[in-house]
Amino acid sequence: MATFAEIYSRKHFSLHSVMLCAALSIAPPGIAQPLQGSSGQGAPAHSGQPLPVVEVYKSAQCGCCKFWAEHLEKNGFKVNLHDVGDVPAARKKLGMPDRYGSCHTARVGQYLVEGHVPAADIKRLLKERPKAIGLAVPAMPPGSPGMESDDPVPYETLLIGKDGKDKVFARH
Repeated sequence: MATFAEIYSRKHFSLHSVMLCAALSIAPPGIAQPLQGSSGQGAPAHSGQPLPVVEVYKSAQCGCCKFWAEHLEKNGFKVNLHDVGDVPAARKKLGMPDRYGSCHTARVGQYLVEGHVPAADIKRLLKERPKAIGLAVPAMPPGSPGMESDDPVPYETLLIGKDGKDKVFARH
């Protein structure tokens, strides 16, 4: 059983990470570090081949992005983290509409993944291969992967169409 100090420390760190990630994800554009090249290619999830590498573009100070990456790794993905000076600029350069913004944007295969999307949703996306930009969990809902919380809230993973419109892909 965890001690009071351990529980307090975890909650304090979690809250600090949430506030920092939220602030960094909406910061005004500054000087962005160049995005490093990535093929993002890999075999479809249903082919028995390894899952494609997930390239994550995030702020260097964001802790919850690292927790999300750990969630993906525990679910079979290889993850490369790229620190950028301007997350909204990276999101725009990659092609994810800003209105779906969160604290990080990722590329996996031919798709973009915005925010704390569960690994199971990404695997389903790779299996079904819809014509879409990708998936998004806007903002940073408590209880989503990397945003673990004692007080989780229901949230939706959105499928973002090529036209920028969304529809519900999964409910959690």
